[in-house]
Amino acid sequence: GGLDEQVTEAFLHAAFIPFGDLKDVNIPLDHTTQKNRGFGFVTFEEKDDAKEAMENMHNAELYGRVIRCNYAKPQAIKGGEQGWSMQPVWADADKYQEEIAAGEEEEEEEGDDPMAALEASVD
Repeated sequence: GGLDEQVTEAFLHAAFIPFGDLKDVNIPLDHTTQKNRGFGFVTFEEKDDAKEAMENMHNAELYGRVIRCNYAKPQAIKGGEQGWSMQPVWADADKYQEEIAAGEEEEEEEGDDPMAALEASVD
């Protein structure tokens, strides 16, 4: 984050290529102004290269502005691949609730009552 309006994908590519081979460079644009939104994504071929870029480019200066580098947080999508999910955040709520309920049922079946252990240790 913190990219100046003048930063292009080509410039960002040139700034990060010294750290390793890049898969992709993307700077999302504001649909109204057609200017960059102040952040971009740089995808490396190798994780170690991404780590080195993070260590060297976080708080670096581009076009007179200090940039912040963070790892993107991809979400799992169908097929076991990683990428940006195009579904609403509430789409997995039912699945999450089912997993919690299943976990509680397992605990009840196993007889793991944390209070039983506490009561036994108090006497």
